[in-house]
Amino acid sequence: VQLQASGGGLVQAGGSLRVSCAASGRTSRNYFMGWFRQAPGKEREFVAAISRSGDSTDYADSVKGRFNISRDNAKNTAYLQMKSLKPEDTAVYYCAANRGVFWRARVSSGYDYWGRGTQVTVSS
Repeated sequence: VQLQASGGGLVQAGGSLRVSCAASGRTSRNYFMGWFRQAPGKEREFVAAISRSGDSTDYADSVKGRFNISRDNAKNTAYLQMKSLKPEDTAVYYCAANRGVFWRARVSSGYDYWGRGTQVTVSS
C-alpha cells in the first residue's frame, strides 16, 4: 500500500483545514487508518484513527471535538477535517495504515504503511 497525504498548508488560528490520504496498491479497506503528527523537536504523536468500516473512531484528547476523521473506501481515501486550529497544532501530519487490531490504534509502531507527511502550519 502506498499512501500519499495532501492538503496541508498555512492557516490562521481558529481556521479550518482538511488533509487527505490517498491509498494505492492493495485496497485500503483491509486496513484501519490513522493520523499522526510530529512537531519540530517533538516525538510523533497519535492524532486520530478510524476503523476499516468507518464505524469506529478514536481521537487524542488534544484534538477531540475539533478534528474529525473519516474515510471513503470507494475512493481509497481517508480524511482529517481540522477545525478551530491552534498554533500548537502546527506539525507534519502523517497518515498510516494498519492491518492489526483497532484497539492498538494509538501505537505508531503497529502501523504497516506510512505516507510522507504534509505540513500544517497554524499562525497566531
